[in-house]
Amino acid sequence: MKTIKIKLIALLALIAFTGISCNNDDDDDDAQQSQTIVTIAKANPNLSSLVAALEKADLATTLNSSGSYTVFAPDNTAFSAFLSANGYANLNAVPVAALKELLLNHVLSTKVKSTDIATGYVKTLAKGSASASNTLSMYLEKGSGVAINGGKTNGGATVTTADIEASNGIIHVVDGVIGLPTIVNHAVANKNFATLVAALSYNSASGFVGVLSGTTNSPFTVFAPTNTAFTSFLTETGFSGLPVIPANVLETTLKYHVVTGANVQSTALTNGQVVNTFASQNFTIGLTGGAKITDTNNRISNIIATDVQCSNGIIHVIDKVLLPKF
Repeated sequence: MKTIKIKLIALLALIAFTGISCNNDDDDDDAQQSQTIVTIAKANPNLSSLVAALEKADLATTLNSSGSYTVFAPDNTAFSAFLSANGYANLNAVPVAALKELLLNHVLSTKVKSTDIATGYVKTLAKGSASASNTLSMYLEKGSGVAINGGKTNGGATVTTADIEASNGIIHVVDGVIGLPTIVNHAVANKNFATLVAALSYNSASGFVGVLSGTTNSPFTVFAPTNTAFTSFLTETGFSGLPVIPANVLETTLKYHVVTGANVQSTALTNGQVVNTFASQNFTIGLTGGAKITDTNNRISNIIATDVQCSNGIIHVIDKVLLPKF
């Protein structure tokens, strides 16, 4: 009888200990979720550069207040690489205005867990020089992990630690400082534009990549054909590939997809609008039955996605290559 009582007492003690242990784990989770994004970042030694940057740019107060944010948080190594690559001796050497926009480019206004991320575009809180109102787009690619704007080699980053919960949102630690993406950065990031990128860079003498990466003649509005659109274009024109297209034909065709000096959002497009392009040839916008473009050869291309905002312009996606007159 005594043995049974001892065993019963031991069992009750074990149950009590297990309950306390589980409650402690729950308390730890609750404690973290009661902390703000800034508080959690301050407690992480690997995010000390981010905290210093947020304080310098006067954004710590924002991310310490109530809200529902997603922060892609560069670690200290990422900040060191950013400073070195841009010739800054330290964080204090970065102009405050530039630093603020850079940091806002890491923040979404909604809480997005890694399980909610799908390949596609989201909007950050940053603004480039192309638009005073339309915030910059970010391209997320979901695979075995999450790549942002094409990864570090394209001015983006990759998520290394996901889903750090906070009271006012969520943190995903990343391995790079995410730059303000240009038209070329966004084109490179999205694999659906691989042929367009190849066409832009095929003839280096044309300087297209440099032009659409910079601000001269900006902002730009680019009507960007998909890979499928280019495949159809090659079939239609009888060219076996980009290498056999005469340089002047390829250059004029690419220029025909670009408008200079204007960041034209989809809301500014009107039915029957005549658009003058970088090729000095026009095409016409139609909105009946969906947004579309009629080129100078009376071919129709559908606008299938709009308003990918870049730092130096905007991209609208089309399903057919536009053909100018030659």
